[in-house]
Amino acid sequence: MDSIFTLLHVVMTIINFSSTNGTVCSLQGEPVYPQLFKDGDVIVGGIFPFHRSWEITDMSYIVKPSTMNCMSLDFRTFQFSQSLIFAIEEINNSSSLLPGVTLGYRLYDTCSSTAMGVRMAMALVNGNENSTLDEPCTKPAQVQAIIGETQSSVSMAIAKSVGPFSIPLISHYSTCECLSDKKKYPSFLRTVPSDYYQSRALAEMVKQFGWTWVGAIRRDDDYGNSGMAGFTEAAEQLGVCLEYSLPFFRTYSQEKVLRIIQQIKSSTSRVIVAFVTYWDLEILLNVFYEHNITGYQWVGTESWISDSTVARLDKHKILQGAIGLAIPKTTVTGLKDFILDINPLQSAGSDIFTEFWETLFNCKYTVQNDSKDTTVCTGQEKLSETNNAFTDLSLMPIFINVYKAVYAVAHTLHNLLGCTQTCPTKKQPDPLTFLENLKRVHYKTKDGEEVYFDKNGDPVAKYEIINWQAIENDIEFVNVGLYDSSFPAFSRLTVKMASIVWAQKIHQVPVSVCSESCPPGTRKAVQKGKPICCFDCISCAEGEISNMTDSIKCEQCYQDYWSNTHRNECVKKEIEFLSYEETMGILLTAVSIIGTFLTIIIAIIFFRYKNTPIVKANNSELSFLLLFSLALCFLCSLTFIGRPSEWSCVLRHTAFGITFVLCISCVLGKTIVVLMAFRATLPGSNVMKWFGPLQQRLSVVAFTLIQVLICILWLTTSPPFPFKNIKHYKEKIILECQLGSAVGFWAVLGYIGFLALLCFVLAFLARKLPDNFNEAKFITFSMLIFCAVWITFIPAYVSSPGKFTVAVEIFAILASSFGLLFCIFLPKCYIIIVKPENNTKKQIMGKGTVK
Repeated sequence: MDSIFTLLHVVMTIINFSSTNGTVCSLQGEPVYPQLFKDGDVIVGGIFPFHRSWEITDMSYIVKPSTMNCMSLDFRTFQFSQSLIFAIEEINNSSSLLPGVTLGYRLYDTCSSTAMGVRMAMALVNGNENSTLDEPCTKPAQVQAIIGETQSSVSMAIAKSVGPFSIPLISHYSTCECLSDKKKYPSFLRTVPSDYYQSRALAEMVKQFGWTWVGAIRRDDDYGNSGMAGFTEAAEQLGVCLEYSLPFFRTYSQEKVLRIIQQIKSSTSRVIVAFVTYWDLEILLNVFYEHNITGYQWVGTESWISDSTVARLDKHKILQGAIGLAIPKTTVTGLKDFILDINPLQSAGSDIFTEFWETLFNCKYTVQNDSKDTTVCTGQEKLSETNNAFTDLSLMPIFINVYKAVYAVAHTLHNLLGCTQTCPTKKQPDPLTFLENLKRVHYKTKDGEEVYFDKNGDPVAKYEIINWQAIENDIEFVNVGLYDSSFPAFSRLTVKMASIVWAQKIHQVPVSVCSESCPPGTRKAVQKGKPICCFDCISCAEGEISNMTDSIKCEQCYQDYWSNTHRNECVKKEIEFLSYEETMGILLTAVSIIGTFLTIIIAIIFFRYKNTPIVKANNSELSFLLLFSLALCFLCSLTFIGRPSEWSCVLRHTAFGITFVLCISCVLGKTIVVLMAFRATLPGSNVMKWFGPLQQRLSVVAFTLIQVLICILWLTTSPPFPFKNIKHYKEKIILECQLGSAVGFWAVLGYIGFLALLCFVLAFLARKLPDNFNEAKFITFSMLIFCAVWITFIPAYVSSPGKFTVAVEIFAILASSFGLLFCIFLPKCYIIIVKPENNTKKQIMGKGTVK
């Protein structure tokens, strides 16, 4: 509806060009006149909402609409007007700024209507006089610049109307981000920061307080919708989600308002961001109280957060603890006293002044006969005795914005007119030239504040963070922080958290989240069909961690690290190898040393009784060599214990392979000696001369040398090396000796097995030879144990994990060594120590008494 009247009034007011000669013009429609005015050499226009609303009597569209009936006088606008008048009076009385040039003003009422705003703008540009039909329509605009409007929607319509004429429109309170678009609004400037910064400052503030799940109410016009769009965009970038964003306008039906109430009641968020004006809250606060919507943490914009009028309206403390952004407090000497001086208003406009006086003092100059309760105005009422919106100067920063706008016009005029001691001309500059110079103006107020516009016609954005705190029965606006857009992004917002009193008078930051924060060790998983702020916390997988709250993913630990039990830290993987410190390593070491000591003891016994028949009969030279090799076999098991290194990996496999071949070679030699000895007892046999001591030594050396060559080939082609096995256990690193060439390893092991099998077969064949003490029987048993151990070793070795692989190999070495030691030497030691009477040549040769 408002847009229809916009078009209608523009058509009624705009200049009509004659079709006859195209050069003459005349006023169409009824003229409109300013509410407050004063003549001067250069006129500054003002468009303000002196009334909050309007009434139209005829809506039938059959007859021409009547003039709007403006209602609900707004005292705030008179404060804005006083600020403008003060600035102009101060400039006119100045000897340094525009000397000799007087400024006048024309202030019009928009009734908060977009249509009326455009109509008043056209009146300021064109004038109201009815031009003669033969007068060329070439006269300049009536005003040099226009100050206003308060509401962004009205300012947008006015800016579009006067933009083609390059008439500057300087707003003191229209904050919509959209007005920064110079393509649409080339002549619009303002002395109040854009909502671009306010929206982002609010989003940063909400994020800093830890609120990720908030609701929002916005004024259903360009100010609220654009501001909330900016807030939503910035909030999403910071990880803040809106549970709802509800539009509201003071003309909404009761049904629409109830839907808003229901939405808030059914929500889970406890924070409400309000992009509204104090007029909206005047209605909303009563409705919220009726439906018991209390205890919410409110976040407000500069349009209401520092407004004492809103605080007075909040009789039920619904907004208690509210926090938000406000224009920083500044001072202009003398402005406060001038605003409260109503004489300038009386001299500038008698009609509006009468209405103002009656509303201010709640009286009537003309009283109807039936109105007995109405107070009669005397004209002598004292302003000091009243306490209302006009005497409330809490919006002084906004009043100063009007003052700054007027001075920006004056400084631009001063520069364009070439004023020094005096201004050489009073001629009004060309609008386009004036506009371009106005955009570049840079000056300081008399109190030292710098004023200038950026490329979008906006000032630098600075905000105070205001917190509502109840002091006895009153509300105090406490400054608890600052936001300055000129600072680096990380330091723009500073908040004194300890100074804030939150909703319901608590000192702890309220919680407003859709899902509780995910602790370290977990990651967020968004719930299907819900915003990103609603999520489940899932524990990180093994080997992954998250070391911060609300992590969106888990990080994989490096190769040598693993996640701890809480999944919040990567710790060094446990390194596993068979060490001397652990129980298994100690036991195996002890057994190895015991085996070595037993071997040495047996060697000492044999050495002590080397001249006895039983030692001589069993080839003492091979016996001592076998004992030496068995001692090495026991000791080589120690190379398998401890942290693997390059030398230990090479040593353990070669020492094992060579010592065992040496051992088996000795046993094989003894077996062959037994067989040869029996053959030598046969008539006519001289076989022993072919397998005497020299041949025995050479056979041992030859068998061992073959193993040495196999080991050399293994070590030169692909030797064993230390290796970190990270595949078998995820949480452990197994330090082991990689075989290098598997062929080499199995060749060494296979050669030992071949000799052992050959020895077993020969000993088995000689086990029943007629002899009282046949050594072949014991060799058979020892080889049987040896082969059994190493046959079972292979599957156990392949299947054992980690350090148990090494333990199995050590066990096989020790078991086979003990088998050889006990089976071959224990019976002889028994005879030597326990049955010395059997240790005779006669008994050995089988000629003794047989029992």
